[in-house]
Amino acid sequence: MRFLAGFATVAAVLAMASPALAQQCGGNFGEWKAQIEQEARAEGVGQRGLQAFANARIDDRVLQRDRGQRVFSQTFTEFSGRMISNDRLQRGRQLLQQHADLFQRAEREYGVPGAVITAFWALETDFGAVQGDFNTLNALVTLAHDCRRPELFRPHVVPLLQLIDEGALPADVQGAWAGEIGQTQMLPRDIRNLGVDGDGDGRVDIRRSVPDVILTTANKIRYRGWRPGEPWMEEVRLPANLPWEETGRSNRLPISQWAEWGVTRHDGSPLDASRPAAGLALPQGHRGPAFLLYPNFDVYLEWNQSFIYTLTAGHLATRLAGAPAFDRRSPEAGLDRDQMIQLQRRLEGLGYDVGGADGILGVMTREAVRQEQIRLGLPVDGWPTPALMSRL
Repeated sequence: MRFLAGFATVAAVLAMASPALAQQCGGNFGEWKAQIEQEARAEGVGQRGLQAFANARIDDRVLQRDRGQRVFSQTFTEFSGRMISNDRLQRGRQLLQQHADLFQRAEREYGVPGAVITAFWALETDFGAVQGDFNTLNALVTLAHDCRRPELFRPHVVPLLQLIDEGALPADVQGAWAGEIGQTQMLPRDIRNLGVDGDGDGRVDIRRSVPDVILTTANKIRYRGWRPGEPWMEEVRLPANLPWEETGRSNRLPISQWAEWGVTRHDGSPLDASRPAAGLALPQGHRGPAFLLYPNFDVYLEWNQSFIYTLTAGHLATRLAGAPAFDRRSPEAGLDRDQMIQLQRRLEGLGYDVGGADGILGVMTREAVRQEQIRLGLPVDGWPTPALMSRL
């Protein structure tokens, strides 16, 4: 969907951006562009790419989108309920059958199941139907010049100019507000480094060629660390007396330990002890839905930093692979956006770094909530409630 485009991939470039690049932002736009042009020339960008860059400008709509990401202030059940529709499930299953040979090739060569690829394909652009209407070069230039997160975007400006210069993309190519292009929304450097010519026509086209889309996406997922033959997530049923302080995505424990505490599969059958260690995620607290998250789930967070988005993408993939819809259970009421902002400000006052009071329940806010739940003797599930607010 168009409002989702812009969240894919950007987390993955953090480790690859140099401190120097991260600081080269803001200031006089013309002088800043001159620096980029110098870098582009040094990387061999010719006249076509340089002319495109000469016409690049700041797009205020991009900055508005970047400052107004409220979609992820929804709960997991709200967000996933909107995004995992019957139409998407039906279309995804149809495409898995229609392109079975391609998906088999993707799993054979890259180790990534077709359901995982198809789930991203669905959520990013509705299988290519909505690829974005922002000028990609303007979007990347805007976000690279802006000093909020330049380290995420500046490394992709020159690769985009190279793609334009080589004729792989038109100068006015359009995509998401955050610079992603194509049916699974990839940033330019990933297209250059990870693109696969799936249809054998001598070029990589992730905007129009389904073979290129499927195999390039598989290659990207593998590059982010996918472990072939292993699961990514699994819905589970919980006992009433679980040691809640042991939960959390990153606290991976052997499956035998979860089983010993009474955790079972969603249908009550025993867990598969042969599976790798996993963390227990409670996106809406200990009374809400519960999922074991395996090491492969880390790849989802490399794709997108939003826990709600990645959990939705992972669950959609399990649905496409044959799993039933998750049990919503009966979670405690959470906080609305204004209340969440108040909570984050209180947590900041207590010395926690929550990444800013933006009203979004992100990883840093969840961890701060867990620490306060431990201090207050509450079930440790990272889910902020009005009861927690009153205790604070």
